[in-house]
Amino acid sequence: MAAAKDLSTIAVEKLTARQASQELARLAQEIARHDKLYYQKDAPEISDADYDALRRRNDAIEARFPDLVQLDSPSRRIGAAPSQGFAKVTHLKPMLSLGNAFTAEDVAEFLQSVRRFLKLPADEEIALAAEPKIDGLSANLRYEDGVFVQGATRGDGAVGEDITANLKTIADVPQRLKGRNVPAMIEVRGEVYYARKDFARLNAEREKQGEPLFANPRNAAAGSVRQLDPSITAKRPLKFFAYAWGEASDLPGDTHWEVVERFKTWGFETNPLAKLCRSEADALALYARLGEKRADLPYDIDGVVYKVNRLDWQERLGFVSRAPRWAIAHKFPAEQAVTVLEEILIQVGRTGALTPVAALKPVTVGGVVVSRATLHNEDEIQRKDIREGDHVVVQRAGDVIPQVVRVVEDKRPKGARPYKFPDTCPVCGSHAERKEGEAVRRCTGGLTCPAQAVERLKHFVQRNAIDIDGLGGESIQELYDLGYLKAPADIYRLARHRDRIVVDKKAGTGVEGWGALRFANLERAIEARRKVALPRFIFALGIPQVGEATGKLLARNYGTLQAWRDAMQRAAAGDADALAELDNIEGIGPSMAEDLIGFFGEPHNLKALDDLGAEVEVEAFAQPAAANSPVAGKTVVFTGTLETLGRNEAKAKAEALGAKVASSVSKKTDYVIVGADAGSKATKARELGVATLTEDEWRKLIGE
Repeated sequence: MAAAKDLSTIAVEKLTARQASQELARLAQEIARHDKLYYQKDAPEISDADYDALRRRNDAIEARFPDLVQLDSPSRRIGAAPSQGFAKVTHLKPMLSLGNAFTAEDVAEFLQSVRRFLKLPADEEIALAAEPKIDGLSANLRYEDGVFVQGATRGDGAVGEDITANLKTIADVPQRLKGRNVPAMIEVRGEVYYARKDFARLNAEREKQGEPLFANPRNAAAGSVRQLDPSITAKRPLKFFAYAWGEASDLPGDTHWEVVERFKTWGFETNPLAKLCRSEADALALYARLGEKRADLPYDIDGVVYKVNRLDWQERLGFVSRAPRWAIAHKFPAEQAVTVLEEILIQVGRTGALTPVAALKPVTVGGVVVSRATLHNEDEIQRKDIREGDHVVVQRAGDVIPQVVRVVEDKRPKGARPYKFPDTCPVCGSHAERKEGEAVRRCTGGLTCPAQAVERLKHFVQRNAIDIDGLGGESIQELYDLGYLKAPADIYRLARHRDRIVVDKKAGTGVEGWGALRFANLERAIEARRKVALPRFIFALGIPQVGEATGKLLARNYGTLQAWRDAMQRAAAGDADALAELDNIEGIGPSMAEDLIGFFGEPHNLKALDDLGAEVEVEAFAQPAAANSPVAGKTVVFTGTLETLGRNEAKAKAEALGAKVASSVSKKTDYVIVGADAGSKATKARELGVATLTEDEWRKLIGE
C-alpha cells in the first residue's frame, strides 16, 4: 500500500474538505493529550510554541472549513479535568483560556474581528487593558460580604479543585476586603506564581534534602497550592496578582481597567506594569518594552494579554468555546538550544496511534532542563530527516519540554541511518497501517492489543469521564496483566476477585500492595459511580473524535442512552431519517458522523454497551438553567443577513438560552430566523410549515 500523504505538511489553503476533516481529527486527539499533560499532571511533553502551532493550524482549518468544526474541537476546550485529592468546585462562570497572537498582524486581526462582531466602524479605536502574562497557576477567589470563603483552581474551566485552605496561606490573598464599594459577592481571579529568586531558593533547599527539583516556577506554584497539607504551602513564598473576576453581584466600574484599579483599594496586588492602551499602536509598544525587560523582571512572563476595556462590549462579544472573544495573549518568541537526539521511542495510544517521541540528551532551554519531545508522526521525521544520534535544534516557549525544530546536519555522526518507522506494533506485534489521507499509523490489533485496551480503560475511568478514584494507570495495568480487568464492565465486577487480589499474609495469597483498606476504598469509589450522567458516559466510551463537548451535544439532542443508541444503530443500518438527524446537528461534521456510525456498526461495541448496561444506570440528560427560557430545547436555524446582530453573536445567544442551533432546515426545526437576502433555507421552511421569524420577532421572543 502506498504511503499516505502527510496532511500535517500540506498548507491549509491546499487541503480538500476530506483532508481537512481528517487533519482536524488528528489535531483534536493530539491537543487533548497535551492539555491533560499540562493542566492535570503538570508534566508537559512539548513546548508552548509547538502546542501553539497545533492550535493555530486547527483554528486556520476551522476558519476555512467552518462546517467541519466539531463541538469537541480543541477551540472549544479549556485545560483538563481536575486531578485527584481535592473536592470539586463548579465555577459559577467558566474560567476560560485565551486565544494566542504571535505577530503584530495577529493582533490587528484580533481587533478587526472585534469590530466585525460588534459592527464598529473600521477607524474606531478600541481601548485595551494590557498586562504581562504571568506564567503561574490560575485561581478563583470567592468573597461574600468581603470575606474570603472559597478558592479554586481553574481545572477544566468548568470544574476546579477546592484549594481554599492553601490559598489562605498566601500573604497576597486578603482574608477580608477593605475599602468601599465591595460587592455582596464577587469572585476575584488571578495568578499564583513564584518570584525567580524564591524559586531558586526552593530548588536549592530541595536539592539539599535529596528531593526532586521543580522544572520551573509554574510547576513549583502548581505543586505548592496542590499540597494536601496546607502547612507545606504556608512555608512556600507564593505570590498572587489579581487581574479579572468571575461571578459578581455588582461591579465597581464600567470598564475592565476601573474594576482592576478597585481591586487595589480592596487589598489585592495587581501588576504594576499593566497599562491602559488607547490604541493598537500603544498595545504593540507595550509588548516591545516588556519584551526588552523580560529577562530582568522578578518573575517569568511569556507574553502580554490584551482585553477590550469596555465591559458592555465584553458582554456582547461573549465567548467562543474555550476563550473569550474580547481578549487575546500576545506571546513572546520561543527560545532555542542544541542537543543530541539519543533515541526515537514509539508510544501506542488507545486508538492504536503510534506516536514517536524523541529521547534527548538533557539540555537547559530557557532555564529548564528538558529530555523529551514529541515527533508527531513518521512523515514529520522524514520531512526533517531526523536520525538517532543527530544534533538537533530544540525550542521552548514558556515552561515546557521543547519541540525538535531541525537537524544540525554538519554535526551528523558518520553512519547515522534514516529512521525506519515500524510497520508493526511494538506492544502486540500486530500490523500497523496507514489509511490513505491519514498522517497516523495505527496498530490493527484493536482490543487484542494490550496497549490499546489499557489506554481505553484509563480513558474510561478518568476524571472527566466516569471518574473513579483509586484506579490510576498503574493499577489498571496491573489488574489487566493479572486478567481481572479486560473491558470497562469488568471494573464493576472487581469485587468478585477480592479474595485473589487482597493480600492475605497467612494464606500467602493476594497481590502485593493491595491491602484490605485500599481495595475497600476502590470498591466504594466504584459503587459511587454506578449512576452516570449521559454526557460523561458517551465521552467515556472512547469513540474517536467524540470528546466532552460532543458528549454533551449528543446527550442534549437525544436525551437518553436508549434514544441515542437506537438512533445511532438506525444510522449505522442506513436509515435516512436517522442519518439526516445526525447530520443536521450543528457541530457534527461528516468525519465525526462516520466515526459514530462506525462505532455502532461493530458488534463488539454493542456487546460492551450491553455489558455496561447491566452494571450502571445512565441518567437522562438534565437541561441546564437556561431551560426556563422560551427557546430552551428548541431547534433553530439562522439564514440571511441579520441587521442588528452578527450571525455568530446570534448563534451564541441562542445556545446560551438552551436552544439547539442546526445547520439546515428539517421537519424537526422549530424556528427559522430569516434575515435579509435569505435563500433556500427560508423556502424550505415554508414548504415544511416551519415557523419563520424576522430578526425583531426573534429578539422579542427571547426577551431582548
